[in-house]
Amino acid sequence: MFNILVVEDDKSISRLLELELKHEGYNVKVAEDGEKALNFYETFKPDVILLDIMIPLRNGFEVAEAIRRYDKDVGIIMLTAKGELDDKIAGLKNSDDYITKPFEIEEVFARIYSLLRRLGKSKEAIKVNNIEMFPERMQIYVDNEEIHLSLTEFNILKTLLINKNIVVPKEKIMEEVWGYSDEENMNIVEVYANYLRKKLGDTGKQIKTVRGVGYVIREE
Repeated sequence: MFNILVVEDDKSISRLLELELKHEGYNVKVAEDGEKALNFYETFKPDVILLDIMIPLRNGFEVAEAIRRYDKDVGIIMLTAKGELDDKIAGLKNSDDYITKPFEIEEVFARIYSLLRRLGKSKEAIKVNNIEMFPERMQIYVDNEEIHLSLTEFNILKTLLINKNIVVPKEKIMEEVWGYSDEENMNIVEVYANYLRKKLGDTGKQIKTVRGVGYVIREE
Protein backbone atom coordinates (compact mmCIF):
# COMPACT_ATOMS: atom_id res chain seq x y z
CA MET A 1 0.00 0.00 0.00
CA PHE A 2 1.35 3.42 -0.95
CA ASN A 3 1.87 6.36 1.42
CA ILE A 4 0.59 9.80 0.38
CA LEU A 5 1.58 12.95 2.30
CA VAL A 6 -0.90 15.82 1.83
CA VAL A 7 0.56 19.23 2.62
CA GLU A 8 -2.29 21.74 2.64
CA ASP A 9 -3.36 24.45 5.13
CA ASP A 10 -6.94 24.72 3.82
CA LYS A 11 -8.71 22.24 6.10
CA SER A 12 -11.64 21.66 3.76
CA ILE A 13 -9.31 20.70 0.91
CA SER A 14 -6.97 18.60 3.06
CA ARG A 15 -9.91 16.75 4.61
CA LEU A 16 -11.40 16.04 1.18
CA LEU A 17 -8.10 14.70 -0.11
CA GLU A 18 -7.53 12.64 3.02
CA LEU A 19 -10.94 10.96 2.88
CA GLU A 20 -10.95 10.35 -0.87
CA LEU A 21 -7.39 9.01 -0.97
CA LYS A 22 -8.04 6.69 1.97
CA HIS A 23 -11.15 5.47 0.17
CA GLU A 24 -8.93 4.64 -2.81
CA GLY A 25 -6.74 2.49 -0.57
CA TYR A 26 -3.79 4.79 0.18
CA ASN A 27 -2.20 5.46 3.57
CA VAL A 28 -2.54 9.21 4.12
CA LYS A 29 -0.89 11.74 6.41
CA VAL A 30 -1.79 15.46 6.47
CA ALA A 31 0.51 18.39 7.31
CA GLU A 32 -0.76 21.97 7.44
CA ASP A 33 2.61 23.76 7.27
CA GLY A 34 6.08 23.35 5.82
CA GLU A 35 7.82 22.37 9.04
CA LYS A 36 5.37 19.56 9.77
CA ALA A 37 5.66 18.44 6.15
CA LEU A 38 9.41 17.92 6.55
CA ASN A 39 8.95 16.16 9.89
CA PHE A 40 6.29 13.85 8.48
CA TYR A 41 8.44 13.19 5.43
CA GLU A 42 11.14 11.76 7.72
CA THR A 43 8.81 9.54 9.76
CA PHE A 44 6.06 8.63 7.27
CA LYS A 45 8.30 7.92 4.25
CA PRO A 46 5.73 8.93 1.58
CA ASP A 47 5.74 7.57 -1.94
CA VAL A 48 4.02 10.73 -3.22
CA ILE A 49 3.66 14.22 -1.72
CA LEU A 50 0.75 16.50 -2.68
CA LEU A 51 2.31 19.85 -1.89
CA ASP A 52 0.54 23.20 -1.76
CA ILE A 53 2.76 26.22 -2.44
CA MET A 54 1.13 28.79 -0.15
CA ILE A 55 1.57 27.12 3.25
CA PRO A 56 2.81 28.63 6.57
CA LEU A 57 6.35 28.57 8.00
CA ARG A 58 8.05 27.20 4.88
CA ASN A 59 6.34 27.44 1.51
CA GLY A 60 5.98 24.60 -0.94
CA PHE A 61 8.95 25.68 -3.05
CA GLU A 62 11.21 25.57 0.01
CA VAL A 63 9.85 22.22 1.17
CA ALA A 64 10.33 20.64 -2.25
CA GLU A 65 13.85 22.03 -2.55
CA ALA A 66 14.80 20.73 0.91
CA ILE A 67 13.51 17.24 0.13
CA ARG A 68 15.11 17.09 -3.30
CA ARG A 69 18.56 17.80 -1.85
CA TYR A 70 18.76 14.23 -0.60
CA ASP A 71 15.81 12.38 -2.17
CA LYS A 72 15.40 12.22 -5.94
CA ASP A 73 12.93 9.32 -5.86
CA VAL A 74 9.90 10.53 -3.90
CA GLY A 75 7.09 11.79 -6.15
CA ILE A 76 6.10 15.44 -5.65
CA ILE A 77 2.95 16.97 -7.13
CA MET A 78 2.45 20.71 -6.60
CA LEU A 79 -1.15 21.47 -5.67
CA THR A 80 -1.89 25.19 -5.67
CA ALA A 81 -4.21 28.00 -6.72
CA LYS A 82 -1.32 29.73 -8.43
CA GLY A 83 -1.76 29.23 -12.16
CA GLU A 84 0.70 31.70 -13.67
CA LEU A 85 3.41 30.36 -15.96
CA ASP A 86 6.27 31.55 -13.71
CA ASP A 87 4.83 29.66 -10.75
CA LYS A 88 4.43 26.49 -12.80
CA ILE A 89 8.02 26.69 -14.02
CA ALA A 90 9.31 27.35 -10.49
CA GLY A 91 7.20 24.52 -9.07
CA LEU A 92 8.37 21.99 -11.64
CA LYS A 93 12.03 22.57 -10.86
CA ASN A 94 11.79 20.31 -7.83
CA SER A 95 8.55 18.45 -8.51
CA ASP A 96 7.16 15.89 -10.96
CA ASP A 97 3.77 17.38 -11.74
CA TYR A 98 1.56 20.40 -11.16
CA ILE A 99 -2.21 20.65 -10.54
CA THR A 100 -4.00 23.99 -10.37
CA LYS A 101 -6.95 24.55 -8.02
CA PRO A 102 -9.85 24.12 -8.31
CA PHE A 103 -9.43 20.51 -9.36
CA GLU A 104 -11.52 17.39 -9.81
CA ILE A 105 -10.59 14.58 -7.43
CA GLU A 106 -10.47 12.14 -10.36
CA GLU A 107 -7.65 14.23 -11.84
CA VAL A 108 -5.69 13.92 -8.61
CA PHE A 109 -6.16 10.13 -8.63
CA ALA A 110 -5.02 9.93 -12.25
CA ARG A 111 -1.92 12.08 -11.66
CA ILE A 112 -0.90 10.02 -8.62
CA TYR A 113 -1.44 6.75 -10.48
CA SER A 114 0.54 7.98 -13.48
CA LEU A 115 3.38 9.23 -11.28
CA LEU A 116 3.63 5.96 -9.35
CA ARG A 117 3.90 4.10 -12.64
CA ARG A 118 6.62 6.45 -13.92
CA LEU A 119 8.56 6.04 -10.69
CA GLY A 120 8.33 2.27 -10.95
CA LYS A 121 6.48 1.97 -7.65
CA SER A 122 3.57 -0.02 -8.96
CA LYS A 123 5.42 -3.34 -9.32
CA GLU A 124 2.76 -5.25 -7.43
CA ALA A 125 0.43 -4.86 -10.40
CA ILE A 126 -0.84 -7.80 -12.44
CA LYS A 127 -0.91 -6.66 -16.06
CA VAL A 128 -2.38 -8.53 -19.01
CA ASN A 129 -2.98 -6.68 -22.27
CA ASN A 130 -4.78 -3.41 -21.39
CA ILE A 131 -5.89 -4.65 -17.96
CA GLU A 132 -3.87 -3.65 -14.89
CA MET A 133 -4.84 -4.88 -11.43
CA PHE A 134 -3.52 -3.87 -8.01
CA PRO A 135 -4.73 -6.68 -5.70
CA GLU A 136 -3.48 -5.09 -2.48
CA ARG A 137 -5.40 -1.87 -3.18
CA MET A 138 -8.40 -3.61 -4.75
CA GLN A 139 -8.06 -1.48 -7.88
CA ILE A 140 -8.47 -2.38 -11.55
CA TYR A 141 -7.61 -0.20 -14.54
CA VAL A 142 -8.52 -0.69 -18.20
CA ASP A 143 -6.61 1.59 -20.58
CA ASN A 144 -5.53 3.59 -17.48
CA GLU A 145 -9.17 4.25 -16.52
CA GLU A 146 -10.32 2.83 -13.19
CA ILE A 147 -13.16 0.31 -13.33
CA HIS A 148 -15.21 -0.39 -10.21
CA LEU A 149 -16.05 -4.05 -9.64
CA SER A 150 -17.82 -5.94 -6.90
CA LEU A 151 -15.61 -8.09 -4.67
CA THR A 152 -16.82 -11.25 -6.42
CA GLU A 153 -16.18 -9.82 -9.90
CA PHE A 154 -12.76 -8.59 -8.79
CA ASN A 155 -11.75 -12.01 -7.46
CA ILE A 156 -12.91 -13.80 -10.60
CA LEU A 157 -10.87 -11.45 -12.75
CA LYS A 158 -7.88 -11.84 -10.44
CA THR A 159 -8.05 -15.62 -10.80
CA LEU A 160 -8.12 -15.35 -14.59
CA LEU A 161 -5.29 -12.79 -14.75
CA ILE A 162 -3.02 -14.81 -12.47
CA ASN A 163 -3.67 -17.85 -14.68
CA LYS A 164 -3.36 -16.01 -18.01
CA ASN A 165 -3.21 -18.28 -21.07
CA ILE A 166 -4.50 -21.18 -18.95
CA VAL A 167 -8.09 -22.38 -19.11
CA VAL A 168 -9.42 -22.10 -15.55
CA PRO A 169 -12.17 -24.65 -14.80
CA LYS A 170 -15.37 -23.36 -13.25
CA GLU A 171 -14.72 -25.61 -10.25
CA LYS A 172 -11.41 -23.88 -9.55
CA ILE A 173 -12.96 -20.42 -9.94
CA MET A 174 -15.69 -21.35 -7.49
CA GLU A 175 -13.14 -22.67 -5.00
CA GLU A 176 -10.96 -19.56 -5.33
CA VAL A 177 -13.81 -17.04 -5.13
CA TRP A 178 -16.50 -18.70 -2.99
CA GLY A 179 -14.31 -21.07 -1.01
CA TYR A 180 -16.12 -24.23 -2.08
CA SER A 181 -17.15 -26.11 -5.22
CA ASP A 182 -20.73 -27.24 -5.76
CA GLU A 183 -21.81 -28.72 -9.11
CA GLU A 184 -25.47 -27.91 -8.48
CA ASN A 185 -24.67 -24.18 -8.16
CA MET A 186 -21.93 -23.98 -10.80
CA ASN A 187 -24.05 -21.63 -12.93
CA ILE A 188 -23.27 -18.85 -10.44
CA VAL A 189 -19.83 -18.66 -12.04
CA GLU A 190 -21.43 -18.05 -15.44
CA VAL A 191 -23.70 -15.36 -14.00
CA TYR A 192 -20.83 -13.41 -12.45
CA ALA A 193 -18.58 -13.93 -15.47
CA ASN A 194 -21.28 -12.21 -17.55
CA TYR A 195 -21.54 -9.38 -15.00
CA LEU A 196 -17.77 -8.96 -15.23
CA ARG A 197 -17.76 -8.86 -19.02
CA LYS A 198 -20.40 -6.11 -19.02
CA LYS A 199 -18.45 -4.04 -16.49
CA LEU A 200 -15.30 -4.28 -18.64
CA GLY A 201 -17.05 -3.20 -21.86
CA ASP A 202 -15.16 -4.14 -25.03
CA THR A 203 -12.30 -5.45 -22.90
CA GLY A 204 -14.71 -8.06 -21.51
CA LYS A 205 -14.42 -9.88 -24.84
CA GLN A 206 -10.97 -11.00 -23.69
CA ILE A 207 -12.68 -13.37 -21.23
CA LYS A 208 -13.15 -16.40 -23.45
CA THR A 209 -15.51 -19.26 -22.64
CA VAL A 210 -14.15 -22.76 -23.18
CA ARG A 211 -17.33 -24.77 -23.50
CA GLY A 212 -17.72 -27.47 -20.89
CA VAL A 213 -14.57 -26.41 -19.01
CA GLY A 214 -14.27 -22.79 -17.89
CA TYR A 215 -12.72 -19.44 -18.86
CA VAL A 216 -9.42 -18.02 -20.05
CA ILE A 217 -7.77 -14.65 -20.74
CA ARG A 218 -4.98 -14.94 -23.30
CA GLU A 219 -2.11 -12.50 -23.52
CA GLU A 220 -2.13 -10.78 -26.91
